[in-house]
Amino acid sequence: MLDDAAAIRPPVLAPVIPIPPDGRHEIVVHDVLGGDERRWVPQADGVSFLPLCFGVTQGYYVNLLRVRRSGVLSCHRHTGLVHAQVLRGRWYYLEHGWVATAGSFILETPGETHTLVVPPDVDEMITWFHVSGGYIYLDANGAQTGFEDVFTKLERARAHYAAVGLDPAALDGLIR
Repeated sequence: MLDDAAAIRPPVLAPVIPIPPDGRHEIVVHDVLGGDERRWVPQADGVSFLPLCFGVTQGYYVNLLRVRRSGVLSCHRHTGLVHAQVLRGRWYYLEHGWVATAGSFILETPGETHTLVVPPDVDEMITWFHVSGGYIYLDANGAQTGFEDVFTKLERARAHYAAVGLDPAALDGLIR
C-alpha cells in the first residue's frame, strides 16, 4: 500500500546523483500553515514562530512569524539582511510609508531600525522571514531591551518542544 505522499509523487525521471559526502540533505517541512499546533513556538502574547531552518554556521534562521493580535509588536534594529514574504494578513513599519500585504516581498537592509505594527482589523498575520544576523530590540528611548539570533531562536524552540511533549531532537534536522 502506498502512503499519501507516494500516491501523488511524480516518477523519478532523472538518475539520482548522490550529494557530496559532507553535504546535508534538503529540509522539507510539510503542512506549515496547518498541522500540529504545538510546533508553533510562543514568542510573546499572540506572537509565535514556526522554525524552518537554523543556519548556525552562517548566522541565519528561517521561520514563519504568526501574529494573532493587533498593535505594535516591537521596535528592532537589524544586524544583517532580512528577506520576507507575507503569506496572510498585512503589517507595516511606523517609519515607512508602505504596507506589506499578502503576496508582498520585502528586503530589509542591515542597520535599519523600525517598529512592526499589525493593524486592528487583521485577525492573523503570517510572514515567512529569512533573517541573517539578529535583531536588537529597543525601547521608546532607543535603549536595548533584548537580542535575538539563530542561537536564541533554537534555544527557545528546543525548550518549547520539550515543554509541549515534542522531541527537541526533531529540530536537529533543521540545523545547517
